[in-house]
Amino acid sequence: MSKFNIKNSINSFSTLGKQLITPDAQLMAIIEDERYHNAWFTPESVLQAVTAIGKMLKEEDLQTWLSKYNLDNDAPGKKVGLILAGNIPLVGFHDVLCVLASGNHALIKSSSQDARLIKTVLERLVAIDDSFTNQYSFIERLADFDAVIATGSNNSSRYFDYYFGKVPNIIRKNRNSIALLTGDETAEQLFKLGHDIFDYYGLGCRNVSKLLVPKDYNFNFFFESIEDHKAIIHHHKYNNNYDYNKSIYLVNSDKHLDNGFLMVKEDDRLASPLAVLYFSYYDNLAQAQELFQKQSDNIQCIVTNAPINVASQVVSFGQSQHPELWDYADGIDTMEFLSNL
Repeated sequence: MSKFNIKNSINSFSTLGKQLITPDAQLMAIIEDERYHNAWFTPESVLQAVTAIGKMLKEEDLQTWLSKYNLDNDAPGKKVGLILAGNIPLVGFHDVLCVLASGNHALIKSSSQDARLIKTVLERLVAIDDSFTNQYSFIERLADFDAVIATGSNNSSRYFDYYFGKVPNIIRKNRNSIALLTGDETAEQLFKLGHDIFDYYGLGCRNVSKLLVPKDYNFNFFFESIEDHKAIIHHHKYNNNYDYNKSIYLVNSDKHLDNGFLMVKEDDRLASPLAVLYFSYYDNLAQAQELFQKQSDNIQCIVTNAPINVASQVVSFGQSQHPELWDYADGIDTMEFLSNL
């Protein structure tokens, strides 16, 4: 492996970012083709994911981010096994970026649902800077690793704990995101909240699956404000989920609200089915904050403009799917973990 140089890496990553923000014809063809491998990965969703990563890789942001860590240029790189999720396009890119940016070697076990995009992006990085050629490998089975970062379900995390518990590790489980509404939101803010709910069809851990609303909240204004997101119902897999959950609620006489492309149902749980948004009432912000503290291990981020003080990451309306480089999944500082290996 060639000697790691953080300044060169920042230049290379920022150049990659510029390519992703304005995809060329070759990359657009790959973006268009993804739907034939994964029906959820529509051209619009994949393009959104690609350009979001491009915007993340701004030179000044990379410098700000990496300046916080003690990244030793002379330290030999460790082999870090990465088990990537595949629920939304390029969801595992940030973990790969962290390993490469810390001068370590990424052993990448990609998801079968998202195996092509990450290879394409890394091939572009190598074309920009061939020093990355030997800094990553795609593998079918993890072996000969010094550390592991694994993302999966609550069920798979138990297996990860068993297999990787003896090496330094970050093991992620299921998380969901929640929105706290005060009733004072504008139509524009609620429309932006629609992006937090519907982008990537609600499949991401940063998608809002639950609302906290004040007593006597009027959902009519909420439904009116998100009406322009109604085209989502034309995606056949989303529509199948909508029809399935609607039929269950109707058969069981479960009380719910329905606008033709989203059902809203009162439920204490955080994780709602696709095409369904759960909600709970709260009396005051102190009560809402108490719920956030109790559920902090299950919350990825909170979408609100309310003045709250919580441990979880708080973002403005429309921003849940636009994390910064330093917005770490599960609030665990991946770069700190890697720089201390």
